[in-house]
Amino acid sequence: MTVPTRIGIAIVECDGRFLVGERGAESSLAGCAEFPGGKCHPGESSDAAARRECLEETGIDVAAIELIDERLFSYPHGDVQLHFWRCRLQLPSIDSKPLNGFRWVSLSTLRQLPFPEGNDHVLEKLIAPASNTVT
Repeated sequence: MTVPTRIGIAIVECDGRFLVGERGAESSLAGCAEFPGGKCHPGESSDAAARRECLEETGIDVAAIELIDERLFSYPHGDVQLHFWRCRLQLPSIDSKPLNGFRWVSLSTLRQLPFPEGNDHVLEKLIAPASNTVT
């Protein structure tokens, strides 16, 4: 049995928008939408990995504030232990432009993006509260 790769993922929301990118052609799950995140270094906690990866990938500094989902998932390229962290911006504004193709998207856009299957459960958690809102 192989040990799953631990992944720290930053779910960054500000002013009703979420920080999202697209996986590159050279990566596994190419073309899928993604939240910032990546592999945990040896001895690194998943919240620290989420914060580090968000800064490296997007240029945006965040603080991990709550583990909102943890999920073991098997993809054809390997098993992953996904740790989804609700994060807040260190500077409370989305004025800065994210790097590397990441962008801020509305909840309605988030619902339409092609995320990998391992994200389904956390997406349900993000979308469900908005679905219960009375307008």
